[in-house]
Formats: sequence, C-alpha cells, structure tokens
Amino acid sequence: PRSDCVVAEQLCLSDSTCNATYRTLENCVLAKTRLLPLDHDSRVRCLNAELDLGNSSLLHCKCHRRMKRQEHCLRIFWTVHSSMTDGYFSLEASPYENPANEEHWKTDYNKLAALVSGKNWNGSHLAGDATNPCLKATHVCNLSKKCFRLRTDYASICTKGAGSEDVCDRRKCHRGLRNFFEKVPEDFTKRILFCPCQDEFCGERRRKTIVPDCSFQYNTKPNCLWLLDSCLEDHICKSRLADFQQNCQPADMSPDGCSLHNHAACLQAYMGMIGTPMTPNYVSNSSVEVSLWCTCESSGNQKEKCDQILSMFESNKCL
Repeated sequence: PRSDCVVAEQLCLSDSTCNATYRTLENCVLAKTRLLPLDHDSRVRCLNAELDLGNSSLLHCKCHRRMKRQEHCLRIFWTVHSSMTDGYFSLEASPYENPANEEHWKTDYNKLAALVSGKNWNGSHLAGDATNPCLKATHVCNLSKKCFRLRTDYASICTKGAGSEDVCDRRKCHRGLRNFFEKVPEDFTKRILFCPCQDEFCGERRRKTIVPDCSFQYNTKPNCLWLLDSCLEDHICKSRLADFQQNCQPADMSPDGCSLHNHAACLQAYMGMIGTPMTPNYVSNSSVEVSLWCTCESSGNQKEKCDQILSMFESNKCL
C-alpha cells in the first residue's frame, strides 16, 4: 500500500540493507546538487542504489499538500526519484497524493451558501458592492477566523516596504502565500483567486490577491530559464511544478483540452505554484489570462525550451 514518504523512510532506516542503500543514494543526490563530478565507479554505485530501492516501500511513497513535515517528505521523494530530474521537464511524476485520495476539508455548506448569496448569519446583507464578486469573496473570507488571519498575515508581509525604498522580503511573502493557500479550505481560496469579473476594478482586486509588487514582479523581467533553475533548486517549487505538469498537461485531441480530464486537480495544482519562485498571476485587470513574470528574449539556442516553460501558463488549453 502507498504510504507517505516520512513513514516509508522510517521503515527503510530500520532495515540495515535498505538503510545502507538509502544513505548511498543521499550522497549521490548531494554530489549532483553540488555539481561534483562522479567517477565511473561512483556512477555505477548510484545507479545500483537506485535500482535496489525499487523493492522498498520508498519507491511508491507520496506526500500530502497539507502535511506537517511536507518539506522533509518531499526531500525523501526527490532523493528516491533523483534520476528523474536529469532531463528537461522529466518531472511527470508528482510527489503529491492524488487529491481524490486526500480527505476533503469538511465545510458547512449551508453556512457557506448563505454567505455566498450575500447574506450574513442573521440574514442581513454583507457590506460591499454586490456587483463585485472579488469584494464579496473577501468579505466571506473575513467571516472565517482562519481565512481572515492568514490573509492578513501574508498581506502585511507582502506589502512591507511598499511606497518606500525598502524592497519587500519576497521569500517571506511567498511563505505567507503558501500558508494561506495550504491551510485555508479551498472553498475560500478558490473563491478569492478565481472570482468572475465584469469590470476592471474587480479585475484589479483579483490580480492583487497575490500582491504582485512583491511576490510576482521584479524590476526587470528575468529569463524564464532562470526562473526554472531557481524552482528546481527548491524542493517545494520542484514538487509543485511536477504536480502542475501532471495535472495540467494539455492534450490537443481531447475535447476538454486536458490529458487527465480533471480540471479541479489542474486548478489545485495551479494554486500550488503560488508562493514559489515560479508564482503565476493574471497579466492584466481586464482579462483572465495568466502568465509567469519572465521573458524568453536573449535565450540563444535555448529559446525553444524557454518558450515551452512560458506556454505552460500562457497558452495551456487545460488550464
């Protein structure tokens, strides 16, 4: 049975043979991370260690998006699947358990329905313009203590330094965003991020959900290959990218544009990219087009590879 990787690692470390194999593989990954050249014998030893682990519970272990030791779990997964990252975009296997297998957050749908209809607990209408769904989504969030607290947390971190010479702490801002999207039930987060807009005021509010000045935009657009490199160096970003690739894989021949035919899983994977070095966002106040903040100019002979990264967000039929 598929277990989470933290449990699988404990089982492996309690067995002397598996323990030795796993430690060998950890050293191989460390050498690869530090770009240390391996001699022929070391390469053979690494390959054998990877093949030997094929019989352990580590091979099929997965992680959960909302688990406590998520980073540790992801590190184990990528140690076992280290060779998968050799080629460009060979991240097809997501380290995350299929959302259909994860326990869904229990929500009081009657209460939520009352909120979404624009009424408060006592039947009185919520404050704010009823024609702005993004404003309404924010009011609904404010009525949940957890949603209000975590949204306020990331907003205060991500707006520090705004209007002055201070630059925001992008790393902390990203962590705050991930916290919000991981810990708040999706009933609230999806409503805030995907609220349907008819005018630019609403579109601006939707675009500013993830505080673009801090989490998204740099002074100048970096090359998309640079964004990819910084993502692959980070266990969480690499995992979210693998998850996004798996669940938002476009298929031209498919009627819905998705190879897995699961739009909910694709949207969840897209939300997982927010708060990583490859944070996407809406490109303007008047459209639902999304993109990464990067360019493929000056990519030289890697232009095709760069365009592929950008098109995953800009012209992905599944997304």
